[in-house]
Amino acid sequence: MDALALTTEMSVVLGLLGFTVFLFVSEVVRVDLAAILVMLILGLLTFVPGLEGLANINNLFDGFASNAVISIIAVMIIGAGLDKTGVMSRVAAIILKYAGNTERRLVAIISGTVGIISSFMQNVGAAALFLPVVSRISLRTELPLSRLLMPMGFCAIMGGTMTMVGSSPLILLNDLIVAANRDLPADAQMKTFELFDVTPIGIALVTTGILYFVLFGKWVLPKAREDGQGARSQTLKSYLKRMYEIEADVFEVIVPEGHPCEGQTFDDLMQRDHVYVIGSFYKGQRWFAPVIQTEITTPCRLAILGRKEDVLEMAKVEGFGVRKSLEVFAEDYAPTKSGVAEVVIPPDSELIGKCAHDVVFRKRYGASLLGIHRYGETLSYVETEDHVSTPVGEVPFHQGDTLAIHCTWEALTRISRDRDFVVVTSDFPRDELRPSKVWWAMFFFAIALGMILFTDILLSLCLLVGAIGMVVTKVLDIDEAYRAVSWSTVFLLASLIPLGLAVQTTGTAEWIAQQILSVLDGWPVWSLQVGVAILATIFTLIMSNVGATVLLVPLAVSIAIAAGGDPAIFAMTVAISTSNSFLIPTHQVNALIMGPAGYKVTDFMKTGGMMTVLFLIVSMTMMNWVF
Repeated sequence: MDALALTTEMSVVLGLLGFTVFLFVSEVVRVDLAAILVMLILGLLTFVPGLEGLANINNLFDGFASNAVISIIAVMIIGAGLDKTGVMSRVAAIILKYAGNTERRLVAIISGTVGIISSFMQNVGAAALFLPVVSRISLRTELPLSRLLMPMGFCAIMGGTMTMVGSSPLILLNDLIVAANRDLPADAQMKTFELFDVTPIGIALVTTGILYFVLFGKWVLPKAREDGQGARSQTLKSYLKRMYEIEADVFEVIVPEGHPCEGQTFDDLMQRDHVYVIGSFYKGQRWFAPVIQTEITTPCRLAILGRKEDVLEMAKVEGFGVRKSLEVFAEDYAPTKSGVAEVVIPPDSELIGKCAHDVVFRKRYGASLLGIHRYGETLSYVETEDHVSTPVGEVPFHQGDTLAIHCTWEALTRISRDRDFVVVTSDFPRDELRPSKVWWAMFFFAIALGMILFTDILLSLCLLVGAIGMVVTKVLDIDEAYRAVSWSTVFLLASLIPLGLAVQTTGTAEWIAQQILSVLDGWPVWSLQVGVAILATIFTLIMSNVGATVLLVPLAVSIAIAAGGDPAIFAMTVAISTSNSFLIPTHQVNALIMGPAGYKVTDFMKTGGMMTVLFLIVSMTMMNWVF
């Protein structure tokens, strides 16, 4: 192989790479803006005499139409469609049923599930589909999103190494091996790999990732960002703590069959035990904010709002059972579906002079009245530390009263259109779920997935079929589809693609490879393999993993043959190591999770640094043991 000389164009590209890394690490501007700036600089430099070959100016913006970027847009829309029908909430409920509120168990179950899914579909697709699931789990458990998304994202990347169709480099590998065999003698011909040949390696990597976060997540994962926690201020528990200094929450209480309270009303129970009945379940049916004059029918379950000690005392005295966590009510009282809102009684409201009992407040508005704020005084059913409570449902409304209500966001949307109220709370989800569209959503998701797995149609086209199918069948409208896309992620990835192409087309990547491998000349075969793995790791941070694979596989094969190693293993080393992309958010999955979790580049460097080392050690060990 002839040595390449360092050209002016290569020097400029190296300078741009250094500038990009500086912008990413220093974060003097947002990373998506940094990527756009680098793309613009690259384009302008092509007009400088002698640098015309840096990039094709007519194709500078092709990244926005690339297969990877269109795939991400489509999969975000598919995920939003599944979320809109309630599918993702159900998945979140299932995970919470087995993992509870424990961070370590949640990390293990979420990461393991995503890792398995990404072994059969593109890892960014698996991560995008689970993003709304993890968001809901974060809200329900009050665990910061930043503690859950990075383990999920990293394991999605590593899950792509579990089968030969899990990532683009592994899909390409056999074609590259066939191409390389044309130039090799008969005794050096390489065999192609079967679908599950890499499975032991992938399982080891995903397991390592899960153990890393389970054992060391407490120290390596970033803490919560203050700017990402606003939605939790509307949960019942946090609202009552903030407004009343009461440690109250929702509990699921079991009323056994034939209990003496049968025939009594919810209001009787509330008056006697100073708690709030805000939900009921009987014979498979659930009632949110049931009318308090409703008679109790056993056996049933009640959603009770109150202080823990009061609810436990009530259960002891009344002979009720109390579940450790919400089961039948878990979905109803998730912050993604319901919460606390504040509404004001305007001067022209027809409710002035009437009380909640008079207007059958719950039946009319689908909301539970928690309290009334009036002239600095708060009237509430919920018992305070001084054991003082007020039958708030019997207090007549006054002009200017602020009512604290608990309701579904769907009900609050209706209330906001009622002239008897002025809704003060503004940051609530206004989009209504469409459970009636669930079968259309699942149908087009299955169509897209089937096309990916069983046809050779372009990935982006397969995913767009699913995305547009959901729009046409009104699972989402087109405006909701646009809002589902994280455009900062799109611009970050699309703007970096021209730089990756410049690294490859100007010969910069090959020159870097030659410099590194010249240092390893004469070293043992195993060290050469490690060197190839490190080289692939570096390249996948600065260019696409596909480009790095296409460039490095022929180079790795040549090195293996010259050193007496197995060229197939060296080729596999490249394809596996291009998934070792955790240090900076240039990988599609890392770019996807960066915004929602509020991650900084330094977070990836801190957490991804050790993961990068572990990936190298485990992958090298497993490859040499398996092959």
